[in-house]
Amino acid sequence: MAVLALLTGIALMITRIFAAPIGYLAQSLAVFVGCLLILARFLSQHQPLTRFGAANTVTLLRAGIAALFAGLIGRPAPAPAWAWTMAALAIIALLLDGLDGWLARRGNMRSPLGARFDMEVDAFFILILAALVWQFGKAGIWILLSGMMRYGFVLLSYALPWLNQPLPPRRRRQTVCVIQTAALAGCLTPPLIPPISTILAGFALGLLALSFAVDVAWLWRRDRDAG
Repeated sequence: MAVLALLTGIALMITRIFAAPIGYLAQSLAVFVGCLLILARFLSQHQPLTRFGAANTVTLLRAGIAALFAGLIGRPAPAPAWAWTMAALAIIALLLDGLDGWLARRGNMRSPLGARFDMEVDAFFILILAALVWQFGKAGIWILLSGMMRYGFVLLSYALPWLNQPLPPRRRRQTVCVIQTAALAGCLTPPLIPPISTILAGFALGLLALSFAVDVAWLWRRDRDAG
C-alpha cells in the first residue's frame, strides 16, 4: 500500500536524520499496522462503494502521521530539530483534515465508513498528542482528559443509550477539534514550556469539554422530549 510505503520512508528518514532509535521506527509502524487491522474490520460499512477512494486515503495518511507521533510514546523528548519536524507534520495533518471531507463530497464517495474513520483518526491523534504533552512535562496528567473524552463518551453511551442518538452536523465540533489538535501540537514545540504550555493546553481542554457538554445537553433534551 502506497500510504504504508510513504510512512515507512518518512519514519526511516526521521530515524536516519535525527539518529532516532530503531525502536521508534518499529513502534510507529506497529501502531500504523494496528490501525490498518482495525480499519479492515469495518470495511463493510463502505458498501455499496467499491473503491476505497481518495478521501479515505487522505484520512489514512493522517492516521500514519498520528502513528509517527505514537512512536515517541515512552521515549525521551526529541531534540529541537526533530520536534520542529513533528510540528510540521502536525500542520500537514491539520490541512489534510479539511481535504478528506472535500474530496468525499466532490467525488460523491461519502459513506458511514468515511465519516467514522475521519472521526476516529481525530480522536486517536488527540489522544497521542495529549499523552506526549504530559510525558514531556508540558502539562499535568489532567491533559489526558483531552484524549480520553471521546472514548469516555462512547463507554458512557453503553450505560445511557440516549447518548447514541445521531447529532446534527455542527461546524463547532470541527473547529474545536482543529483548535485542540493545534494547541496540543504547539505545546510540543521547544519554545512552549510551562506555564505557557499548561495554560494553552488547559484552554483547549476547556473548549473541548464545553463542546461535549453542549452535545450531551442536546441529546438529553431530545430524549426527554421524545419520552
